[in-house]
Amino acid sequence: MKKRILPVLAAMAVMTACTNTAEVPETEGTTAAPAAEETEAPETEGEAQEAGGGTLIVGFDQEFPPMGFIGDDGEYTGFDLELAQEVAKRLGLSYKAQPIAWDSKDMELESGNIDCIWNGFTMTGREDAYTWSDPYMENAQVFVVKADSGIESPADLAGKIVEVQMDSSGQKALEADPELSGSFAQLITTPDYNTAFMDLEQGAVDAVCMDIIVASYQIREREADMVILDEALASEDYGIGFKKGNTELRDQVNDTLLEMAEDGTLAQISEKWFGEDITTIGK
Repeated sequence: MKKRILPVLAAMAVMTACTNTAEVPETEGTTAAPAAEETEAPETEGEAQEAGGGTLIVGFDQEFPPMGFIGDDGEYTGFDLELAQEVAKRLGLSYKAQPIAWDSKDMELESGNIDCIWNGFTMTGREDAYTWSDPYMENAQVFVVKADSGIESPADLAGKIVEVQMDSSGQKALEADPELSGSFAQLITTPDYNTAFMDLEQGAVDAVCMDIIVASYQIREREADMVILDEALASEDYGIGFKKGNTELRDQVNDTLLEMAEDGTLAQISEKWFGEDITTIGK
């Protein structure tokens, strides 16, 4: 049973009190089993941990490279997941990457199945829906088209088929611009952007609306003959979303990310995935 996360010292205190209980070896993504006599601390809104807990469970879309996805080795990887793993390590917590359906993210967070949403998660337009970390990266919603499509601006999408991920920031931005989206022949949604790119490659759609960071990565990795239109649909910030009121865990993560920015770890991870430091914390 997943236990929510209390301060690390509290968890250590409970474990110390259970002196007659044999230790259970801990593996990545798991925590030691609690003693039979252990009494759980009452949960209050905003708590980040539970007695006997110690696992940071990160909700992410496994079809969203380079932020979070399944690597060639079959393991979950990505820029955001690497950040989360380092944060968990520094907080003395185990780390678990938990794939979720993006349109079910709120239910997963509210039910306690995950501790945060950390996966290229746009803060803009959602400011009051979550307890947010500080923004750590700038992003924009853009259109991707085939290089030989003749489409040079959003105005050229009139009468075209445009695809966007369901419940994404791109979808919300298009819904907020009915003049533009109403000019499309059709606006369709997809569960993930890997499918959207395949649809674009096969000519099933004329354009994909998506995050510029993800679009740039996809085009480079696929060596696709595609371009990003110069005119962005919307500018935004990425942040980490916690359950409303969970300021304790948010503050711990914020402090750790700032520490990582100051010692150069944040820049190092960014350069690994993007070739440069595009993070914004501590700048």
